[in-house]
Amino acid sequence: MTEMKVKVTTIEEMLGSSPADPDVYTIFIGSRTNPEKAVEEAESLNEQEEFEKGLTVFPRLNDKPFVWDYQWKGLFKDACGMLRRVSGTESSKCKAFKKIIDGLIFVDERKIPIETDQEITICERPLRASTAQGDRVALAASECIAPGATMTFTVRCLVDNDMKMVKEWLDYGKIRGFGQWRNSGKGRFTWELLEETKKDLEL
Repeated sequence: MTEMKVKVTTIEEMLGSSPADPDVYTIFIGSRTNPEKAVEEAESLNEQEEFEKGLTVFPRLNDKPFVWDYQWKGLFKDACGMLRRVSGTESSKCKAFKKIIDGLIFVDERKIPIETDQEITICERPLRASTAQGDRVALAASECIAPGATMTFTVRCLVDNDMKMVKEWLDYGKIRGFGQWRNSGKGRFTWELLEETKKDLEL
């Protein structure tokens, strides 16, 4: 297998994507996934009373914001799903990519700290949707971290050749973004390779 330690640096502001209301996790998400993990995630949310139910935030570890490992795996799936349509990419050769990412590609760190010296602010924007009653507009709000924030984590591929795709997906982040509202370019980032090592498979 191959392990790769990477450092990601945001070049656009990044928005939090966890609901500020812990009940969303314990009632809604917990009923559909793993209840124990839902409780863990709910406990990591910032408990400031002024947070509204519609606000999305960054979970906290010792008052420091972080992202979960599965958020990066979600980016990998999103990137691969898009790049499969681009001929000549490594992703275009990948079949059943969701199963491969779920079962053969891992992010080692459960909680990945976001390193920033900037104050966390709030980003508000309108959301538009077409419904049976006509077009509707609602206001969404998210915690926001300024460009220049960094995250360092380790990606493990049980199949060595899959690391080529991981690098391709990370490159895609420069134009796609990461986190909430990334279709507008929020959370765009660059990355650098800190270390890459091949090891015997250890389960």
